Amino acid sequence: MTVPHRALIVIDSQQEYFDGLLPIQYPDRDKSITNVQAAIKAAEQNGTPVVLVQHELPAEAPVYGSRSATWQNHPEVVAHEDTADKRVGKQFSSIFADTDLETWLREEGIDTITLVGHMTNNCVIASAAAAEPLGFTVEVLRDATGAIDLANDAGTASARQVHETLMALLHSNWAAVADTATWTEALRTSAALLKSDLVTSAARGHSTR
Repeated sequence: MTVPHRALIVIDSQQEYFDGLLPIQYPDRDKSITNVQAAIKAAEQNGTPVVLVQHELPAEAPVYGSRSATWQNHPEVVAHEDTADKRVGKQFSSIFADTDLETWLREEGIDTITLVGHMTNNCVIASAAAAEPLGFTVEVLRDATGAIDLANDAGTASARQVHETLMALLHSNWAAVADTATWTEALRTSAALLKSDLVTSAARGHSTR
């Protein structure tokens, strides 16, 4: 197995998810952001590039308003803004949509992206899915991400249900899902993280019925 050439992508760890209209509900947002910072520190110590992404909409928007208090990164992430290898602003769920991130990753020789940040049910899953046709290997740290409770005309789902379901879905096809401690050890040893596949996940799912 080849050695992964990783970049850590911190997606939208902004105050919107802590003090704004979209507070993360599961995992606990304070623990989640602590793990985000732990991943950043591990990457920095290992010489792994760190990319900070921020969602930005016009200033008058109710969420992510440009330069607003809730547009700002969480203080745990702000502490790393000056040392980040790249910063990206985006307007869509995917980190690749209408950004130069793909070009930069290829220029840096990156073949594996590790996703942390928020939200599991929007930008994390959209970015993981978008990476597939681009040929990037994807890792997602389940304890350094987070989801919100959802309710609409199609139904309701708790943040825990959303997060755990999407982690299983991601691991079945799009990403290797692990916790921050496991990823940090893989980073130290230059090891790849393994994911499942759709057929195996389906067979195991059927066997538990």
